[in-house]
This record gives sequence, C-alpha cells and structure tokens, in this order.
Amino acid sequence: MKSGNAFIGAGTLPVVLTTLLTATPATAQEGYDAPASWPSPITEHPIATLLVDRLEYASPDKGKDALVWDFQAWYGGDVNRLYLEGEGENAQGDGEDAEFESLDLLYSRLIADFWELQGGIGYQGGIASNDHPERYFGVISLLGFAPYRFETDLDLRVSDEGDVSASLESEYDLRLTQRMFLQPRLEVVAAASEVPEFGVGEGLNTLRTGMRLRYEISRKFAPYIGGYWQKAYGDTADLARAAGDATEDTGIVVGVRMWF
Repeated sequence: MKSGNAFIGAGTLPVVLTTLLTATPATAQEGYDAPASWPSPITEHPIATLLVDRLEYASPDKGKDALVWDFQAWYGGDVNRLYLEGEGENAQGDGEDAEFESLDLLYSRLIADFWELQGGIGYQGGIASNDHPERYFGVISLLGFAPYRFETDLDLRVSDEGDVSASLESEYDLRLTQRMFLQPRLEVVAAASEVPEFGVGEGLNTLRTGMRLRYEISRKFAPYIGGYWQKAYGDTADLARAAGDATEDTGIVVGVRMWF
C-alpha cells in the first residue's frame, strides 16, 4: 500500500486501521447536550390494562360449588400506577349474594426492578346487599417477582376496627409448549386477632395450594383446568367447625384467564 511516495509496511497497516476506526470527534469525547427545543428520545405514555387472572367455576368435595373471580386493573406508566384489584366468589345454592373477599384501590410506585410498593384502601363484604358483614381496611402491599420469576403479592391490612391481618399469594408460570403453561399457586393467610363474623381466628388462618393447566388460544384468552387443596388452622378451624363447615377440602376448577 502506498501513501504518497512512501510505502506502509504490512506490520503498520493494522495500527493505521485501528486508529481510523476508533477515532471520535471531539464533541463525542467531551459530551454533547442536545438543544432544549429537541423532544425527549423516550416519552412515557400512560396506559390502561385489565387482567382477569381467574374467572372459574370451583367444585369442592365437601363445600358448595362457587363462581370465583380474581382481577387486576391498572392505569399509569412504568413508575407510578393506580390499581383496582378484586377477589371474590358467589357460592351456588346458599341463597346469598356474591361477596368480595377483597376490593382494593391502591397507588403503586416502582421501587426496584420488578417490585412495586402499593398503598390504599380496601373493602370486604357483599356486593348487592347487606346480607354479609362488611369492613374496610388500610392496605400496604408489595407486588413483584421473587427470584426465579415467582409472581408474589404480600399484603398487610388494618381494618377500621383495628384488626391486623396479612396474606401471601405466589404463583409461577412453567412453560410446557409455546401455548401451554402449568401454573402452581400458593395462598397463606394469617391474622393477629379473632373476628368471628368473618370466620377469622387468631394466628395462621388458611393455607391453599393448587395447580392449573392453561392453554393460550391467544395471549389475551386462555382457558384452563386445575385442582386445589385447602386447610384451615387453629382458631379459624374451630370457627369453621362451629359453623358446620369443613376445615379441609379439595376440589377441581374450570375457568378462563383474560387480558384486555
């Protein structure tokens, strides 16, 4: 290779190419501030989402069949969100209206990768009538993914009567095929005081574990089948026996998971 009248040897060529490729303008080395009139390269747009995680018909061995739901709706961006979450059931053939086990309105803020800290108010009671006892809560919740992507929801509740309770829900999606998932699920509930009208005793209340096999017809619509086992403990079990209810039960579920 020639440069003018001089020859560049083979050993010099890599050095020259490296210098040309790695050279950068002075502005790039010193940093460059875009004009204030330029738009931000990333603009956050608030969005709304509704996830019906469980809409299922449950058939237990000992208790009454029930229609069960568990939904989560939120509006906001990556850091700040407003959540409306609800769980409840309508027992079939008991002559009573459906009830919310929990209905929460929460402000949520991202505090770490994959973790949100939430706070707000909650409700437990009937939906369309006053047949069920009612109570209200202050709620603090930690929502996110534990190691190995276990979806985790840890709640602490203080009722308007000063009753303190806590619950842990965790589930994991094990991918079997591109459309089929096996989802184990665990729920644990405990309380610091006894509330007989809600069947809640002091200490560990209930443990419920289950498994669901889900097939995604699309990302937004996925029917599933599954089964569960649940057991009441301590004072909660004593209250169940006094009411004529079983303290341990198993059952099957058929339902659908939907996302809008």
